[in-house]
Amino acid sequence: MRIAILDDYQNAARECADWDSIPGDPEIVAFHQHLPGEDAVAEALADFDIVVAMRERTPFPASLFARLPKLRLLVTTGMRNLAVDMEAARASGVPVCGTALLPYAAFEHAWALILALAKRIPSADRLMREGGWQAGVSDGLHGKTLGVLGLGKLGAKVARVAHAFDMRVIAWSQNMTDQQAAEHGATRVEKDALFRESDILTIHMVLSDRTRALVGEHELAL
Repeated sequence: MRIAILDDYQNAARECADWDSIPGDPEIVAFHQHLPGEDAVAEALADFDIVVAMRERTPFPASLFARLPKLRLLVTTGMRNLAVDMEAARASGVPVCGTALLPYAAFEHAWALILALAKRIPSADRLMREGGWQAGVSDGLHGKTLGVLGLGKLGAKVARVAHAFDMRVIAWSQNMTDQQAAEHGATRVEKDALFRESDILTIHMVLSDRTRALVGEHELAL
C-alpha cells in the first residue's frame, strides 16, 4: 500500500499522526512542495492507494478522480474541504475522511494576531533587533469596539474573549438575529455600521458563492 501526503510544507503530518499503527508496512511519500496543476497531481499520484490532503491546497475535481483509478481513500485535515468534489468522490467509489477538529486553535490564533497588531509587537521586535528602542506607543483594547463578521462557533469564541478586555462587541451576518447576537454577548448591527464602528474587525466566514466579495472597496472605505 502506498500513501501520499500532499502539500505538507512543514513535515507536520509525519509528526502529528501515528503512522506506525497502519498495518502492512505501507510506503509513505510526502510531497512538501505544491504540485502545480492537475496534470502534475495526476502524474504524481497515479500509483498511490491513499492520499492525505493538507487543508484545501490541492483541488480534487471530478476530472482528477477520473485520472486516479487506483485511489481507494482520500483523507483531509478537518471535516470540511471545499476543494474536494464530494459527488465525484462518491461516484468514483472513493471514501473521503476528515481528521478531528481543534476548536481552540483558530480563535487562539485570531487573538494572537489582534494582540500583536494592537501592541505593535512585530514592529517593536524588528526595531529591537535593529538596535532601536521604544519608537512608539502601543494601543490598548479596553473600551475599544470589536466587530465580528460571522458570529458562528468560531466568531462566538472570539467575541467571548473580547469581554475579558472590556471591549464592546458588535456583529453582523446575513441571517443573524438580535437574540442570537445577544446570546454571545454581542450587539447586532447592520453591515455598514459594523465596518464604520469597529476599531478591530475579525472575519469568520467560510468562502462560498454567498460570501464571496462580501468585503469590498465600499466596506473598507467606511
